[in-house]
Amino acid sequence: MTEAVRSESPPAGDVAPNAKRTNTGKIRIEGLSYRYRRRGREDVAALDDVDLTVGRGEFLSVAGPSGCGKSTLLRVLAGLQKPTGGVVRIHHEHRDRPLCAPVFQEYSIFPWRTVEANVRLGLDAAGVDRSEARRRSQEWIERVGLAGFEKSLPGNLSGGMKQRVALARAFVVEPEILLMDEPFAALDAQLRKVLQEELLAIVREHSYTVFFVTHNLDEAILLSDRIALMSARPGRVRRVVDVPFGRPRSAELRKDPEFARLEEDLWADLRGDVETIEEAVQ
Repeated sequence: MTEAVRSESPPAGDVAPNAKRTNTGKIRIEGLSYRYRRRGREDVAALDDVDLTVGRGEFLSVAGPSGCGKSTLLRVLAGLQKPTGGVVRIHHEHRDRPLCAPVFQEYSIFPWRTVEANVRLGLDAAGVDRSEARRRSQEWIERVGLAGFEKSLPGNLSGGMKQRVALARAFVVEPEILLMDEPFAALDAQLRKVLQEELLAIVREHSYTVFFVTHNLDEAILLSDRIALMSARPGRVRRVVDVPFGRPRSAELRKDPEFARLEEDLWADLRGDVETIEEAVQ
C-alpha cells in the first residue's frame, strides 16, 4: 500500500532541535519504493524498501553514488513525485507556516521576474500583505548578499547569485522543513564554503529540519547531525551515521583529525558502489 501523509500533528515525544538520535520524527519514511515507468521498456527501480526517520530540528544529509535515488527521494518528500510503494509521513506542526520549501541545484527561478519578485513569490502566493512581503524579502536579499540587485533579472546574474536567490526564496517563507538537493554543487569552491557557513548559521537561528542531498562527503560532515548512506540503484539506506561534532560549527572543523577519519570511513563504505558504476559506464 502506498500512503503519503503530509499533514499530521506532531507525536508526543518528538525530537528536540538538533538532536542526533531519533525514535519518532518530523519525517518518517517506511518501506518506500519508486519505479520509473518506461513505455515499451522495463521499469527502472530507483528506490526499494527505504526506511528513514528525520527528527524535528535535525539536519540529515543523504549521500550515495550517482543514480542511487537521492534526488528521487527528495522529490517524493516534496510531493513532486508519488511513491509506488510504502508510506511517507510528514508532521505539519505550525499551520501558519509552509510545511516544506525545496531548493534545487538548477536554481528554478523565473527568468522574467526580478530578484525581489522571485524571492517574494511564496509570500505573494500565501497572500501575505504586500508591504510585509517586501520587508521580509528585503531582509533575506540582504542576508544572502544580494543587496543592490533587487531589480535585476536572473539573466544578468552569475550562477552563484542565482542560487542565492533560490535560497532566499526558500528562507523567506519560514518553512518547517528545508528540502535541499545539492544546492551548492554548481558553485565554485570559495562561494560554496561561504554559503555552507551561512546555511549553518541560518539553520541554527531558525531550528529548521533539513533534508539535504549531496554527493560531497566533506559537505555532509560539516553540515549534518546524521548522514544516511545509500546503496547503488535501486537505492536503499545502507547505513546511518551520527556526526560526532557539536554545534555551532565553522569551516575550521575540517582541520580536526576526526573529520578526516570520518570522511575516509564513509568513503570506504561507498567506494565499492561508486567503482562498480564507473566500470559499467566505461
